[in-house]
Amino acid sequence: MILGIISAAVHVVLGAVLGGAAGGTIGLLVGAVVGLLVGAPFGWAVAAAGTYGLDAKGILLFVVDHTWSLLNTVAGALYLALHLVFGHQLDRVVSQSSGRVNVVEGVSPRYATTIGTVCAGSSPGIQRHEDVHILQARLLGPLYLPLVALNYVLFTIAPVWLLWHDHSNAPINRFTRYFEIGVYPHVWNEAIAYRIQGTPPR
Repeated sequence: MILGIISAAVHVVLGAVLGGAAGGTIGLLVGAVVGLLVGAPFGWAVAAAGTYGLDAKGILLFVVDHTWSLLNTVAGALYLALHLVFGHQLDRVVSQSSGRVNVVEGVSPRYATTIGTVCAGSSPGIQRHEDVHILQARLLGPLYLPLVALNYVLFTIAPVWLLWHDHSNAPINRFTRYFEIGVYPHVWNEAIAYRIQGTPPR
């Protein structure tokens, strides 16, 4: 419970600081409200599912997620809030003491998606793959999301991945496959995760 309250408070403080820097007192108040709207659902999920154990590992992960990796945590909190708005359910059993917040339903039935510490639509068969993304975010902190976005943009407009792509087993023969089979599995964060667990889509 206490970690959920602290998590929500961190989001409120961050929103207030950013809002205050952008727009004085009014900005501070608006930022605090936005931080509350994003942070409260995340704090609730952390508390309800017991996401972080109260042992040394759980506390360490919580501290990393709310300091060095805070940008990723905020992005994940926003992602979670959107899932909850659409009626998706928190997976309390899978989330417990895992250091992540699992949501039962995903954005797409075909893919699990992880943003920050929020993992949606995963299954036991691919959870290790998704956990790699959480580790990547924790290691790279505020650099993680910009580096992922930059790689997507680069590989979309300059498809150097075509040089090592498996054309015979995964042909790029439709526009949608350019992204699903081409860009997506070749960006650095996905390539590493697929190397550790899973087979890229074909």
